[in-house]
Amino acid sequence: MPSYLLLAAALIAGLLVPLQAGANAALGRALGHPLWATLISLAVSVVCVVPVMLAFRVSAPSISGLAGQPRWIWIGGVAGVIYITAAVLLAPKLGAARFMTAVVAGQILASMAIDHYGLVGFEAKQINLPRLTGAAFVVVGVLVMQGPGLWRMLQSGAPAPFQN
Repeated sequence: MPSYLLLAAALIAGLLVPLQAGANAALGRALGHPLWATLISLAVSVVCVVPVMLAFRVSAPSISGLAGQPRWIWIGGVAGVIYITAAVLLAPKLGAARFMTAVVAGQILASMAIDHYGLVGFEAKQINLPRLTGAAFVVVGVLVMQGPGLWRMLQSGAPAPFQN
């Protein structure tokens, strides 16, 4: 598949993330606790993926294929729970744009470290000036998106309250 189609698919997936954060936050409020929203969100994911797997006739996994694998292969589920719970708690306080810029900045910084050191199965890719410059723009974008509350905090040294 051409790179531009892969990038377009990634862009579409990214477009859904703020919707997920908002929907899960509303679900958490409706259920009375953010961890219930996390659980229900993950359960809905299972309900959605099983018919797709059946339609594509995905064969059962080989449990023996897990033998000898590194323990970090399970971190995806843990990261999903942390992300969904953070979105439920933080997105309503920060707003979609402020929450997502912070998430994207975290993703960029972690991705650069993962690429640089070749972690979790990725091929090592050195950090270079263009990548550092792009990451710096993202971090500056996060700071700008936080608005006047952040600037007041930096000037006074006091913690800034969440503002919408």
